[in-house]
Amino acid sequence: MISDKGSTNRAAGCTYHLSLITLHVVAARCGALLIVACGALLLSGCTNVSYYWQSVNGQIDIWRRERPVEAVITDPATPLAVRQKLARVLEIRDFASRELQLPENQSYRRYADLERPYVVWNVFAAPEFSVQPIQWCFPFVGCVSYRGYFSREGADDFAAGLSAQGHEVYVGGVPAYSTLGYFADPVLNTFMHYPDFELARLLFHELAHQAVYVKDDTTFNESFAVAVEQEGVRRWLAKAGDVRQQEEFGRIGRIRAEFAGLVARYRERLAALYRTRLAPEEMRERKRLILAELETEYRVLRKGWGGYAGYDRWFVRPPNNAQLASVAIYTQLVSAFEELLKRENGDFARFYEAAKELAALPRETREAQLRALVPR
Repeated sequence: MISDKGSTNRAAGCTYHLSLITLHVVAARCGALLIVACGALLLSGCTNVSYYWQSVNGQIDIWRRERPVEAVITDPATPLAVRQKLARVLEIRDFASRELQLPENQSYRRYADLERPYVVWNVFAAPEFSVQPIQWCFPFVGCVSYRGYFSREGADDFAAGLSAQGHEVYVGGVPAYSTLGYFADPVLNTFMHYPDFELARLLFHELAHQAVYVKDDTTFNESFAVAVEQEGVRRWLAKAGDVRQQEEFGRIGRIRAEFAGLVARYRERLAALYRTRLAPEEMRERKRLILAELETEYRVLRKGWGGYAGYDRWFVRPPNNAQLASVAIYTQLVSAFEELLKRENGDFARFYEAAKELAALPRETREAQLRALVPR
């Protein structure tokens, strides 16, 4: 399952994080689901048994809670605010297929209340002296740069094990997920409280993963989906929003871009440091100073955000390699895909075809062509 990372991150205004967690065990509902899960267990060994099992149970629990959105809207017991928001979801969902050429299917036409704030918690990890995230590989979906759990306890336990091995870790809550079109993904209570343009952004992003997906290339997938969501929301607001919403979307977008740029600069500084041959103790001290500078520069940057403090929680603990990687994964190639969309004259259908052509190329060739698209 791919999941949109972080209600923590979304509330803070971060770009979406999606994590593949259970697609490798959700090839069919219920009975066949268990058969596929067993096959995945045999392929991956005993150490992953508990991980696959929690994935299966988590997905089945969501299915048990689902109801058609129309039924929830007409239910007298449904609070008015929920009914109004779900009606808005249906409008956004129809716009996605009609105007953005995103898949027309049953995704986001059912609703499930999970009675918790996040659907999934994602674990990122990186070595002490590397900004490259550790990857995990699974049958069917390939390798991804994070690992997700349906419970915070499971995520924390896994993160603790990685930390004990000397890795740096970061755990973030996730409000939404995608099964890449294998199933009809539901609307969840975990993101129903978002403003309308944030709700649209999330749905466009998740549906984009159903349009184009590349095995073993998290950065391609996330950057592509972010490009779709951003242009999609601009078009949706032009038709269904008002001036206030457009201004707020633009303001939050600028803040996100500034934060991502800040993180990217310091990630590059750390990468340069790690390429040196300094002794470990000196490396650690220089790393500490760089990360302290990152936090200081953030405090200065946020003064220009008109009181917006959404990223403050990102600095509750001193940031680490895994944390910086969690941002970079989803922002590195966004400008390349935005340029590609421009070259296709804003035509989403042609844009998707062009992205699929890139996806079919060998990874090195694909990355080179995307880098060539990045505006100077």
